[in-house]
Amino acid sequence: MDMEQWLKIRQRVLREDVSKRQILRETGMHWTTLERILANPIPPGYCQTKRRARKIDLFRERIRQMLSEAKHGHKKQYYTAKKIWQILQQEGFTGGYTIVKEAVRDIKRSGKEVFMPLKHPPGEAQVDFGHALVKMAGILRKICFFVMALPYSDAFFVKTYDRECTETFWDGHIQAFHFFGGVPRRISYDNSKIAISKIIGPRQRELTVGFQQLVSHYLFRYHFCLVRRANEKGVVEGLVKFARLNFMVPVPQVRDFSELNANLLDMCRDDMQRKLRGQVKIKEKLLLEEQFSFLPLPFKPFEACRIQPGHVNSELLVRFDDNDYSVPMEYAYQDVTVKGYTDHVKICRFNDVIALHKRCWDRQQQIFNPLHYLPLLERKPHSLAFAKPFEQLALPRCFGVLQDRMESQLEQGSREYIRVLRLLEKYSIKQLTTAVEKALRHRVHTPEAIEQFLPDARPWRQTTFKLAGREHLRRVKISQANIRDYTELLGQGGAA
Repeated sequence: MDMEQWLKIRQRVLREDVSKRQILRETGMHWTTLERILANPIPPGYCQTKRRARKIDLFRERIRQMLSEAKHGHKKQYYTAKKIWQILQQEGFTGGYTIVKEAVRDIKRSGKEVFMPLKHPPGEAQVDFGHALVKMAGILRKICFFVMALPYSDAFFVKTYDRECTETFWDGHIQAFHFFGGVPRRISYDNSKIAISKIIGPRQRELTVGFQQLVSHYLFRYHFCLVRRANEKGVVEGLVKFARLNFMVPVPQVRDFSELNANLLDMCRDDMQRKLRGQVKIKEKLLLEEQFSFLPLPFKPFEACRIQPGHVNSELLVRFDDNDYSVPMEYAYQDVTVKGYTDHVKICRFNDVIALHKRCWDRQQQIFNPLHYLPLLERKPHSLAFAKPFEQLALPRCFGVLQDRMESQLEQGSREYIRVLRLLEKYSIKQLTTAVEKALRHRVHTPEAIEQFLPDARPWRQTTFKLAGREHLRRVKISQANIRDYTELLGQGGAA
């Protein structure tokens, strides 16, 4: 019965003196229902009477015992209500399945943990990693993303990576500190293997060397949650979910990580304009206040790279993170130092950088720089057709034409073509392509002739001359004529 009907019945009986019997005849309701309407200005709602003891009450403790056992087992192997009912039947229970299901639901509900609302002082942060799907260069793939959150202002920073590892953990902190304009005094973490190598007590942890290096550089205090107590950093847990649902739905379609992270950075900045429930200022204003509680950024930035020794093998390759990277031929069989960053790999010999590669996040791959193998190719010209490093060297079509002409017209055409390729050690692919196309137009097919068409450090007008139809001779130099030499030759002729 709705409130309108309730009101109408009370008015007719209590104000208009309509008899109760007439109301009962018209509505067909029970006498007790009418008495309840007349006694209450509004419907009182359902009031449960004291429940009598039921069959299931004798088995409630047994149900709690089985549910407690399930908490300590595998998360996917647990007691269902149907299984509990079957076990209770074997132990003498004669009731039905529905009453057992209701008892299981009530026990689970009453056993749920409740939490104390907490306040968050300024200058504290929480860190976590999440995972999401993105479509990168047309391929759907799973990536991880780093999140650092400031509970006081609710500002947060998000950046994506190929993998969760020490280098990305470091880089995430560096970029987040730069975004926030300072270093939080205290940061909370879960029990990630990146930060801790061993749990030795409820709050005691044995730290990894990488995490100690980060803390030593920025000098913040750290806090690790109790095992299976991620609610201790519940703010960042919620923001990981928020970032996934708001920043990565629908699935982002990007070219690479640079584009994706640029988009995420803009979204983090836009989010700073929001005002949270219960706050009088937007996040950006709260962050400005919170910055007074931060530690200052160190003058020298932390170098987020993993350093390890390496050795160059017979194929000019150095192993790092289960991948092989090439170095120049003069460093064969040398000991080197490898520095792995989130986006590139540096290979050093003493203080010199001898090779620089884009980092590969796959496994058991070989990453070549074809220029490293050109001197070796000149020694072994017959390996050109089978050289693996040159599969990745995408040369313009004119190089293939040049190679065919040189091999057909010159006695050692393959060697001469390799000499042309070695010009890539001094000139860019664009410059050499222009020179090769010009040489083909003039039908000159020697390395010396092609080099004539390449840029020279000296001024053009002081070092060249033109000969009609033979511009490749522009580097030919003629010394200035001396009339005395001519007179001397004439004298020698007369003596003869």
